[in-house]
Amino acid sequence: QVQLVESGGGLVQAGGSLKLSCAASGRTFSIVRMDWFRQAPGKEREFVASVTWSGGATYYAGSVKGRFTISRDNAKNTVYLQMNSLKPEDTAVYYCAASAVITNPPTSWGQGTQVTVSS
Repeated sequence: QVQLVESGGGLVQAGGSLKLSCAASGRTFSIVRMDWFRQAPGKEREFVASVTWSGGATYYAGSVKGRFTISRDNAKNTVYLQMNSLKPEDTAVYYCAASAVITNPPTSWGQGTQVTVSS
């Protein structure tokens, strides 16, 4: 099992920045891809960004491309999400997730961290 713990959420004004962190522990050797998802009130959880653990290839949802940057530090077993030019519609609970198979959905999830962007 992989355990994931997110941190870095908070309240920020529109146009501001936040950096989320997700620390992985447990069977981290099994991780091949890590993702960020988010869920806004009354909405379904949606994909935000992903990064492959070995090559560092990244992929973004269209709504965040150019504003958010996902990165990882393999030595620290940590993935980050740098969020710039935040908008009120970015308000959501952000979840970190890990996959053991590159093309499969995540099998491990963090508890989530709240991001609130005020207008």
